[in-house]
Amino acid sequence: MYMMSKLLMIPGPTNVPPRVLEAMYRPIINHRGPEFEALYAELFENLKYFFQTSWDVIPFTSSGTGAIECVVSNAIAPGDKVLVPLYGNFTNRIKEIVEAYGGKAITFEVPKREAVTAKQIEETLARESVKMVYIVFNETSTGVAVKDLKEIARIAHEHGALIAVDAISGLGGDELPVEEWQIDFCVAASQKCLAGPPGMSMVSISDRAWEIVNSMKPRSHYFNLKLYKKFFLERRQPPFTPAVSIFIAVNEALKLLKEEGIENRIKRHRICAEAFYKAFEAMGLKCYAKPEFRSNTVITIEVPEGIRDVDVRRIMREKYNISIAGGMADLRGKVIRIGSMGIINQSMVITTISALECTLKELGYKVELGSGVEAALSVFSRF
Repeated sequence: MYMMSKLLMIPGPTNVPPRVLEAMYRPIINHRGPEFEALYAELFENLKYFFQTSWDVIPFTSSGTGAIECVVSNAIAPGDKVLVPLYGNFTNRIKEIVEAYGGKAITFEVPKREAVTAKQIEETLARESVKMVYIVFNETSTGVAVKDLKEIARIAHEHGALIAVDAISGLGGDELPVEEWQIDFCVAASQKCLAGPPGMSMVSISDRAWEIVNSMKPRSHYFNLKLYKKFFLERRQPPFTPAVSIFIAVNEALKLLKEEGIENRIKRHRICAEAFYKAFEAMGLKCYAKPEFRSNTVITIEVPEGIRDVDVRRIMREKYNISIAGGMADLRGKVIRIGSMGIINQSMVITTISALECTLKELGYKVELGSGVEAALSVFSRF
């Protein structure tokens, strides 16, 4: 069990285990030499385990947004229609990227506190033909998660569309077997449930998706998927200089994932999320997401009336050495967000809940100290 002097309980970047931090301190190696070629080949295989697929998974030196853009730039031509349901900041970002590349974003607003459902996708595709359905699996800005992604993928394919998924804050923290569910493009990043440092994004590509990519002229030089695959097959190298230390560290994080087991990691995330939710209910706090759409990795709670979120975050940070996040866009000042991901464990959960109890009491909120902790411990005691 990892213990930290300071807890980074935001929805990414997250706490990084010592072994991964130590890997970052290793000497820089030649990215065109045999040592890096061996690392790169191993990284490709380890990423397949993370995504639960035998398909290609290509890493980039970029934020997760870079990989989201990569999907659009390689598969969407000007005028192509992309269905983008809207239920948070990051779904809106996909819409903006599609439009920046000349695509036509077909959108609809999902009710607040919810994520998109298969029924909504089916109803939309019954009247609108699109080339791609682009879904955010776990919406980091609101703490809602898609619960029937497998069915959404089936429906998209039934209507002749590709299915692309932004799984940046969800992959490794919730069930998403990419190949079994036939996800054509799946995007992730290093700094969330994988518990690596920020700086690497990655995208998996199905055989169906490669057919589309290979039929198109690349619209980005840096994110040209065909170029990355060519360099890997011919040289076991990326086409551009990678962030070598980040690649070394992320590969170490992937080794830790394999040692724990992907199923065990997902289970750990589920247990910790349940403990948070039970604790906050016991404390009388209201979770933003409806129960049937709650995320395993981003716990979003409404700020009690009469209390400022900036004060909650300041006291948590200055007095208890715990960083939590505020709301974004329309939810700014209205919610606080807690990242329950990566190396999250019982100690981190209990410490965060205890600190939040004390913080809220200091700010005048009526809470019985220990009520949240007791509720969380009752969850952990079952496992």
